[in-house]
Amino acid sequence: MILVPDFVMRETFDDAVVKTGKKLAEPPQSLRLEKYSEGLSLQTLHVGSYDDEGPTLAKLHNEIMPNRHMVFNGPHHEIYLSDPRRTDASRLKTILRQPVKIAGEAVAAPT
Repeated sequence: MILVPDFVMRETFDDAVVKTGKKLAEPPQSLRLEKYSEGLSLQTLHVGSYDDEGPTLAKLHNEIMPNRHMVFNGPHHEIYLSDPRRTDASRLKTILRQPVKIAGEAVAAPT
């Protein structure tokens, strides 16, 4: 998942997919452009290897959420800010987002 600025329209996205496909010999099938609204979330910036995200997520899940009386409202996801092909693993930047709700509130489905 990568955050795309609001000014990027479908045509711009489709053109970028075609251009990427020419470089790769075929268009990537997993790319898609869609709006995603998950509601209330906690997020943190993780700097380091993807393999080392566990302790950061554990702190978010086991300390920060309970201290704020929050519970899970869906699985966490990651927004990659660095290119792992060009960035040393120790310097990779990833936003870790956890949809939450206040304990006792009804679960709202993401749209």
